[in-house]
Amino acid sequence: MSNLIVHGGKPLRGRITPSANKNAVLPVLCATLLTDEPLRLHGVPDITDVRKILEIFRALGSKVHMDQATGTLELHHCETVFDAARHRLPEEMRSSIMLVPPLLARFGVARLEDNVKGCTLGVREIDPHVEVFRRFGGEVERVDGSLLVRSAGLLTPTDHWLDYASVTTTENFVLCAAAAGGTSTLTNAASEPHVQEFCRFMAMIGARIEGIGTSRLTVHGGNTLHGGEFTFDEDFHEITTFLALGAITGGDVVVRNSAPGNFPLIDRTFAKFGVQITHEDGWSRATCAGPLKVQTPFTSNVLTKVEAAPWPYFPVDLLPIFIALGVRAQGNAMFWNKVYDGALGWTGELSKFGAHVFSSDPHRLITFGGNPLTPAVVESPYIIRVAIALFMVAASIDGRSEIRNAAPIRRAHPRFVENLRSLGVQVEWTSED
Repeated sequence: MSNLIVHGGKPLRGRITPSANKNAVLPVLCATLLTDEPLRLHGVPDITDVRKILEIFRALGSKVHMDQATGTLELHHCETVFDAARHRLPEEMRSSIMLVPPLLARFGVARLEDNVKGCTLGVREIDPHVEVFRRFGGEVERVDGSLLVRSAGLLTPTDHWLDYASVTTTENFVLCAAAAGGTSTLTNAASEPHVQEFCRFMAMIGARIEGIGTSRLTVHGGNTLHGGEFTFDEDFHEITTFLALGAITGGDVVVRNSAPGNFPLIDRTFAKFGVQITHEDGWSRATCAGPLKVQTPFTSNVLTKVEAAPWPYFPVDLLPIFIALGVRAQGNAMFWNKVYDGALGWTGELSKFGAHVFSSDPHRLITFGGNPLTPAVVESPYIIRVAIALFMVAASIDGRSEIRNAAPIRRAHPRFVENLRSLGVQVEWTSED
């Protein structure tokens, strides 16, 4: 178990250049298997999930060269082979399921372990992915605790309408459609910034995609996909995280941000807690004119709300970050997770700091902020942004706190502790058996 020790109470100050978004990097890495030409990727973060995928690439015979110092990754899948009897895709990582379409396209078979999963955000179905594989002509069966997916030949194009706008299912559809021999259309597609970035990579290697950034994607498959060079954008989750860390500690943190066009709703959500965000010359900054304070709605008898749902709603992944702000801000606010059942179960840990929160139901939470808080030892579930939210609260309190089981942070944020130290935080990792 990896724990974070923080001595809080100091304002954070400085500049941060965020890493790339793992939710863009991982599907792009999976997509590289669709071509046997060389690829060079810039800005690849040194995180746990990336290492796992690169390990499977090496096991399959791909040429992999990663320069950790520059974040440059060179891949060449010209000698890649896959044997479903002996090769296993990475376990305990949700993105493994996106290796299925390229393996189907190149080798006609893929094997997926039953315990493929990501953060413990509630039930995350595999059935929508199985449905997509079958729509493109794949045959799916359960064999010895695994799912075996086969294709007798070229994937067949299809039109499909998702039950809900799932990010990973959308990406799997695009991967299948790019390998299929014709035109496929997806309705109710996810449109998050990382989905758009993934689609831009697919277009760079030769896929023809219409409707990027909308809820309807049309993919013209059958083209031979080629190699190329691609640079990842900064992770909007990490940008928001460091802006929030500056705000909650009363500091001044400036964060590199080359895509401020993704931030209007995030900026307005910050404003609900008295935080103003400015974007200038590729950098973003959070400022507060005094202590954090929940803004009062003009509608009487209504709480200030943060409603999280699939993009272009406020991102669900960022909800814990703003719950941390709500705990610290004077006033009351409601937080509504419209996607995952039970994803707010961790909030009882906030009471260990002395925070007052009330769970209305599995999807809604009310914070009664502004109470005096004290340092504490808290336990994080296996959810990246929850570990960070607990850290945020601890960093705003004078004294020593400990975030136990904080390892999920390493799945998304390389150099997290190093970046925090550069901002003036006294923080360290500790490990125990």
